[in-house]
Amino acid sequence: MTRAGDAVARLVRDEGTRVLATMVRVTGSVDLAEDATQDAIERALRTWPADGVPDNPRAWLLVAAKRRAIDIVRREARRADKEAAAMISEAEPAPDDLLRLVFTCCHPALATETQVALALRTLGGLSTAEVARALLVPEPTMAKRLTRAKQKIAQAGIPYRVPPDDELPARLAGVAATVYLIFNEGYAAGSGDALVRVALTAEALRLARLLADLMPDEPTVLGLLALLLLHDSRRAARLDGDGRPVLLADQDRSRWHAASIKEGVELVGRALRRTPRRPDPYVVQAAIAACHALAPGYAETSWDAVVSWYDVLLTVEDTPVTRLNRAVAVSERDGAAAGLALVDGIEGLAAYPWWHATRAELLRRLDRVAEARAAYERALALDLSAPQAGHLRRRLSELD
Repeated sequence: MTRAGDAVARLVRDEGTRVLATMVRVTGSVDLAEDATQDAIERALRTWPADGVPDNPRAWLLVAAKRRAIDIVRREARRADKEAAAMISEAEPAPDDLLRLVFTCCHPALATETQVALALRTLGGLSTAEVARALLVPEPTMAKRLTRAKQKIAQAGIPYRVPPDDELPARLAGVAATVYLIFNEGYAAGSGDALVRVALTAEALRLARLLADLMPDEPTVLGLLALLLLHDSRRAARLDGDGRPVLLADQDRSRWHAASIKEGVELVGRALRRTPRRPDPYVVQAAIAACHALAPGYAETSWDAVVSWYDVLLTVEDTPVTRLNRAVAVSERDGAAAGLALVDGIEGLAAYPWWHATRAELLRRLDRVAEARAAYERALALDLSAPQAGHLRRRLSELD
């Protein structure tokens, strides 16, 4: 596809998501809305490259989707012709249509893995096959999962609406967690042959930007987008020429994406100004990422600042993994022995490979070779992607 064709495809996909949101509201059916919108998208991809992009792409797509939906309703005799035509043809976009769809896809009545899949399918615009590939699930399994999700939305009467103010904080946390899960699976895949899956990180960033457009003053959303941008800014330096992981300390910082860092740091500032009393977990994590992004080199990292931000994070998100990450920062500031003492005091991570891998690295720095070897082996016995396992095997072999 040409560069112009790529641009048209991106435009069609972005506007198609908004049209889908309106069609879901109007038809009351995710399936019908998807069928109608997909038909409109296919028509646009056929005609726009040759005829030119219309002045109002979204309106063009909405008209095409309405016509297709009316045809489907009439064919299936769901409603009388006049009723169907009146219901659908009078539909106009509403400002919060897309926000409603976001909260519908990420409703707490749906399992987390279903929320992720549905978000990629409806908000990300991926096909069922693409979602299946992205989440490493067989396509028939994914098709059944998505079908069950849509049935549950219909049968359980899950409302297609933005939650009332008193429900919004809890519900927004679920939406942010869904986008963050999508990003993490692309940033450091939990299984498979690739450490980084760019398609997933790109979709997560797109969804985070979408949320920021819809909720521009919400600290959680600003912090989430900042965090993703700052992590993703390191993408080009995270793998060597053979696709093997490169640790943060060894990365060529000249390859980090300066524009993403600038935007991310600015977002952190905006979000911090909106959370003067109670810290937001995403904002604090973004502040930690900013400490790394702004350091000229690994040796110049302000570990005092990083540890302090982890102390803040523990006040709102006291989890074993947060404590593990803080212990790593302490080991850089105060030495391996201090870090190891903290790591060994963390409970609940016996099945987490990176707890064992962190112990192995700290034991290695303390020249406790036999214990380091055992810790590497315990990490390798747990679930890791091929590149991650390969990295730990190389570290283990170096002990010999």
